Amino acid sequence: MNRVERRPTIPSRAEIEARAKRRRVAVIASFCVLAVVIVVAIALASRVPKAASDAPANAALAVGQKAPEFSVATTGGPFDLATAGNKPTLLELFATWCPHCQRETAVLDAVYTEYGGRANVVAVSASPYSMTDQSVPESQADVIAFVQKFGVRYPVAFDSTLDVAKKYLQGGFPTVVLIGRDGVIQSIRDGEIPKADIENALGASIAGGKPDPKMGLKAP
Repeated sequence: MNRVERRPTIPSRAEIEARAKRRRVAVIASFCVLAVVIVVAIALASRVPKAASDAPANAALAVGQKAPEFSVATTGGPFDLATAGNKPTLLELFATWCPHCQRETAVLDAVYTEYGGRANVVAVSASPYSMTDQSVPESQADVIAFVQKFGVRYPVAFDSTLDVAKKYLQGGFPTVVLIGRDGVIQSIRDGEIPKADIENALGASIAGGKPDPKMGLKAP
């Protein structure tokens, strides 16, 4: 018996184009899925809390030592400690997200209003984290939003390199450092500070006296 041989069916042009189209769609879909996986992975990774080493370490700072030099561009214009105008300088290191710093703005506003002509009052951002989301970096916009939201009148600076924080930041936010007109550190204190304690230290410095080195902080 003769075997019947079947000739291979040659697909039509339309079928070839349809198969090619299906392959392209499959490839594109695979790339889309991969892109979504990568984006989600990056987003999740960015939400992992920052390591402690990412934040500025406590600066080696002590009352009686020469204050480290710094210069910043503030909302009130440039400030350079080296040319501080022969006046005491009250320096605050703050974080825009810190509730203690947010409450302290009212205290520093009052101090600035009363002593601004006789002393320099300047605040410098000292945290690498944003005001609203600590998984993203601090920005100039965060500092501007902080100033506007809390009605800050004293000069405030955004320090993108955290240079001032590395030189001055202590155990917590805010950190307030009083520097005498001779450039020597007179008082250091962190946390919320009552207006009276700041005024007592600043008043003594302006008068040429010796401020409390702990700015009124009582021993536990």
